[in-house]
Amino acid sequence: MSHEIYPEPICACGAHLDEGQSRCRKCRSRDRWIKRQVAKRKRDGHRRDETRRSPRAPRGLASAGVIWS
Repeated sequence: MSHEIYPEPICACGAHLDEGQSRCRKCRSRDRWIKRQVAKRKRDGHRRDETRRSPRAPRGLASAGVIWS
């Protein structure tokens, strides 16, 4: 009966890891992708209440000449 003193490191997904790694390449890239998606959702949800305009155009709807008919 042989028992390994130091078992081979394995990622949560089951992939074998090299020495010093805590997660495999696939899991690290998935975590980065999730972080980017969360940041993108935060950024898109906090837009100012004004129309898109060029840098020197008037700010408000009325001064921009927008007419609703």
